[in-house]
Amino acid sequence: MSDQQALAGYVEVWWQAIDDFTSLLESLDAADWDRPTDLAGWDVRAVAAHVAHLESVLATGTEEHAEVGEPPHVSGMLGLYTEIGVVNRRTSSPDAIINEIREAATTRHTALLADPPSDGDAQPPSIFGGVPWSWRTLLRNRPLDVWMHEQDVRRAVGRPGGLDTAPARHTAEYLAESLGFVLGKKVGAPAGTTLVLEMDGSEPFAFEIDDAGRGQRLVAAPAEPTVTLGMDRDSFIRLSGGRRPAEPGAVRIDGDITLGEQVVAAMATTP
Repeated sequence: MSDQQALAGYVEVWWQAIDDFTSLLESLDAADWDRPTDLAGWDVRAVAAHVAHLESVLATGTEEHAEVGEPPHVSGMLGLYTEIGVVNRRTSSPDAIINEIREAATTRHTALLADPPSDGDAQPPSIFGGVPWSWRTLLRNRPLDVWMHEQDVRRAVGRPGGLDTAPARHTAEYLAESLGFVLGKKVGAPAGTTLVLEMDGSEPFAFEIDDAGRGQRLVAAPAEPTVTLGMDRDSFIRLSGGRRPAEPGAVRIDGDITLGEQVVAAMATTP
């Protein structure tokens, strides 16, 4: 598959994620917009405002500014940056936020179809917050961000679903790639340690720690891995997204139980 084909695939998965997310928002009651999410300090309105902010910056190439102060739930420059969209839309109506997301995404989708990027390593002409991402990283990240926030809203309002879509699989398998980092850098497993993730709806992911302490992806799962983790997609997303614990009994650990518990405890790799 060429770079252009891969990037086009990410665009379409993001486009579906936008449609699923805005359709969910349109179905909410007024009271739902004030319900707290798993993200500290953010209710449903804040989550939607954040998505509107990033999509608008990407569509227009124009950064927003706001005095965000020092919210207790914010840490680091990225956290302060993402708070800008929340502050600027604090008094916006739900319809205004939904329409902003749809209009910005439509503008960007149209532009990406008219002039599709063909080099995954090249830099986009504009990106939010000045992050030094390539086209590949940006276009892989957008469906992940939007779909993760769809799930934040679903948990907040008690409407589970959306776990069998293309954005769901894209996000889960993208995050699964980080387990080598979790095993090697966050847990510090020794060279030769192997880990297999058996996640419902996806092929197994396997990793081995090399002599430099890095978790390398394996083409196939070893016959007797050091530890195997088994779970459904929802449990994996909760853990890798740092949202909330999996339901009791939802995670299976085979092999080195202690190591498996350490990996599960360290799985969060995205805010």
